[in-house]
Amino acid sequence: MAIVLIAVVVLGAVLALGAARLGGAIVARARADAAADAAALAAADMLALGRGEQAAAGAAGETAADNGARLVKCDCAGRIATVRIELTMAGLSRVAGPARATARAEVRPRG
Repeated sequence: MAIVLIAVVVLGAVLALGAARLGGAIVARARADAAADAAALAAADMLALGRGEQAAAGAAGETAADNGARLVKCDCAGRIATVRIELTMAGLSRVAGPARATARAEVRPRG
């Protein structure tokens, strides 16, 4: 009987740990999506102001960093800004790696 009780407790602990890791991964993904969206909008803002691709990439990188992420790639040309970011969360990234996200923003002329 004691062995069954120990097995149930161990199984419960394993399931709780798995649920905690899954919750952490979901939070990391949401934070990465938000950071990518903000970086793409910052880049598109620079394009809309006519400041060029360099300024757009700089704004995207700065905004990503402000959100705890790292800009991996910024394709900013014409009226479209596409960014890719990585976000590292303590503890979780050792197991699953950094959370990654891509976002795109487009400058549309007023109609």
